[in-house]
Amino acid sequence: MSAPPAVSTTSAPTAPSTRTAVLAIVALALGGFAIGTTEFVTMGLLPDIARGVDASIPEAGHVISAYALGVVVGAPVLAALGARLPRRRLAMGLMVAFVVGNTLSALAPGYGSLVLSRFVAGLPHGAYFGVASLIAASLVPAHLRGRAVSSVMLGLAAANVAGVPAATWLGQQLGWRSAYWAVVVIGALTLLAVLTVVPSVPGRSEATIRTELGALRRPQVILTLLVATVGFGGMFAMYSYIAPIVTEVAGRSAGFVPVVLLAFGVGGVLGTVLGGRLADRALFRSLVGATVATGVLLGIMAVSAGNALALIVTVFTIAAAASTMVVLLQLRLMEVAGEAQMLGAALNHSALNAANALGAWLGGLVIAAGLGYRAPSVVGAGLAVLGLGFLLASAVLRRRELRAPRPG
Repeated sequence: MSAPPAVSTTSAPTAPSTRTAVLAIVALALGGFAIGTTEFVTMGLLPDIARGVDASIPEAGHVISAYALGVVVGAPVLAALGARLPRRRLAMGLMVAFVVGNTLSALAPGYGSLVLSRFVAGLPHGAYFGVASLIAASLVPAHLRGRAVSSVMLGLAAANVAGVPAATWLGQQLGWRSAYWAVVVIGALTLLAVLTVVPSVPGRSEATIRTELGALRRPQVILTLLVATVGFGGMFAMYSYIAPIVTEVAGRSAGFVPVVLLAFGVGGVLGTVLGGRLADRALFRSLVGATVATGVLLGIMAVSAGNALALIVTVFTIAAAASTMVVLLQLRLMEVAGEAQMLGAALNHSALNAANALGAWLGGLVIAAGLGYRAPSVVGAGLAVLGLGFLLASAVLRRRELRAPRPG
């Protein structure tokens, strides 16, 4: 249960040099940086966008939901459709679609067209991380595959530290459309970098849409997706309401919110790096540990949120544990999806966006019930416990599979 995911021998006909592998992974991570920036910058510019398209802030919130829906829909569909394509070409095609979606977002004349544009921008998100993860894993020895995949995911984590704040500031100074134009530029640079330094990697010529989507019939895939949706949803139950937690529970001004968000971003970078290393050592056991740590820390958050220093430390550690989970879930899905590894890696991002919606919704319910802004953290801890239950079910199923008599 803890072995690193196998990569088909057709993925890496020759072993590239270390320099080639490093440059290729950096180029792929740049795409993750662009995707992370566009995914979260809308939240920071929501009031500006609402004014710009003559919509209320709740209506403008549907712009965020449209992107998430694009991720959920696009990840399995595009990963299955593209499984046969050469992987560098697929990565470039997905980045072209990403650039088109963000260009349409920057040019959108009104609310309806912006919502549609954000949906289009979200479609390639999960499939890009799926193919980028497979390319990265194919460029390094087996014992380093977890670190290679986490390095690609590091672009997403780094976006929360640098890309999102910079793009938000740009959007505030030059208008919200400039943030999407900045993402377009990063996406174009990614295209150039991938074309220049990522080696050609063949796809799976025998793959079909039916065989790829057949991975969804595997119980281990379903259980891991439930861990991602429910267990990771606990983090979003808390994080969705981090601003009022800072102002209403900790009693600090709104100007303190960016400090807490920075702590979250730095913790995310640390967790992403840690996740890759833990995956190479013991994937499944590390995933169990990260899920337990996330649940415990969310419980601590409910108690310690009233103190500003404790709040920063707890948010930092929650981000580190949750980001470790993201990498481990990505590699776990690649492991249990069989030959449909790209679909497995892509589905992780569908599940994480579903977790976002689930966590925010449940957190909102307890707040609306008058239980206060500490309550979402308690809900989050409960969701992490449910996620742990799915992991335990996965372990039991695996033991039964190993004990079952083999035919013949």
